[in-house]
Amino acid sequence: MTQPASPPRPDASKSQPADGASPLRIIAARADVRTLSLLGVLAVLILIGGITQPDSFLDTDNVQLILTQASVIGVVTVGMTFVIISGGIDLSVGAIVALASVWATTVATQEYGVAGILFTAVIVGMACGLVNGMLIAYGGMVPFIATLAMLASGRGLALEITDGKTQMVTVDGVLKLGERDSYILGIPPLVLVFAAVTVVGWLLLNRTTFGRRSVAVGGNAEAARLAGIDVRRQRLYLYLLSGLCCGIAAFMLIILSGSGQNTNGNLYELDAIAAAIIGGTLLTGGRGTIIGSVLGVLIFITIQNIFALNNLETAVQQIAKGAIIVAAVLVQRRTSSHT
Repeated sequence: MTQPASPPRPDASKSQPADGASPLRIIAARADVRTLSLLGVLAVLILIGGITQPDSFLDTDNVQLILTQASVIGVVTVGMTFVIISGGIDLSVGAIVALASVWATTVATQEYGVAGILFTAVIVGMACGLVNGMLIAYGGMVPFIATLAMLASGRGLALEITDGKTQMVTVDGVLKLGERDSYILGIPPLVLVFAAVTVVGWLLLNRTTFGRRSVAVGGNAEAARLAGIDVRRQRLYLYLLSGLCCGIAAFMLIILSGSGQNTNGNLYELDAIAAAIIGGTLLTGGRGTIIGSVLGVLIFITIQNIFALNNLETAVQQIAKGAIIVAAVLVQRRTSSHT
C-alpha cells in the first residue's frame, strides 16, 4: 500500500530572511533607508535653492524663517503621525488651531497674560480632540466624518468669536517671544519648542507602551483587542494627543503673527497628512516614524521657500504639492506590495 503523501513543508528560505536577520532588524533597516532617502531629497533641495538664489536662500535670516515656518506645522504633524499610525485620520487640525488661537486671544483671556493665553489654547485644543475621540472611539463614527464635522464646526465657531476680524495681541510677554532678542544662540524659541515636541513624540512612539499600542491598533485592531489592549481608549488618547499638539501650535502661531484669526491653520490638515505620508507613515496604519514626518515637513517648507524666492505662483506650489503627495503614495504602495 502506498503511503499518503505528506504535506509540503514550508520553504525556510521564504519564512526567514536569508541572512538570519530578525523582522525587527529588517524594519529598522528599511526605516533607515527611508530616512537616508529623505535626507538626500532635502540635500538636493538645499542645493537647488543655493544655485537658484545663492544670495538669499542660504542667508541666516532665510534659514531661520524656514525653520520657524516648519515649527508650527511640524508640531501639528507630530500629533497627526500618531493618529495615522493608529489607522485614523484627523481633518480638523487646521480648524482646531484656528479656534484655539482666536479663543486664546479674546480680550478677556489676554487679561491673564501669557499663562492665560497658553492655557486656553491648550485646553481648547484638547477639548476638540476629546470630542473627536469620543465620537470615533465610543460613538462608532468613521474618523473621516467625525473630524470633517469638527472642521466645519471649528471654523464656524472661530468666525463667530472673531466676527471676521483680527484679534491683536497686546500682552508684551507674548510679543517679545517673537522678537529677535528672544533667540537663544540664534535659534528662535518656536524652533526649540518644535525640537522638544519632536523628541517627546519620538520617545513616546519608540520607547513607551503607548507607542507600541498605537502601532498595534493601526496594524490590526482586532488582534490588538484580543491581546488585551483597550482599543477604544487608545484611540481616544490619540485624538487627545492630536488636540494637544494643535493647542501648542495655536500658541506658537499667536507668537509668530501677534494675533488670532479665524483663517489661521488654513490647509494645515493637508500639509500635516502630506508630510506624514512623505515621511513613510502608512495611511492604512501600523507604520510610521516621527523623524520621517519631521523631514517631510522640512521638505515641504523648503520647496515652498524656493518657489517663493523664485517668484513662482501659489498655484504652481499647490500643483507641485499635490504631485509630491501622489508620488509618495505610489511609492508606499509599491514598497508595501514587496513586503
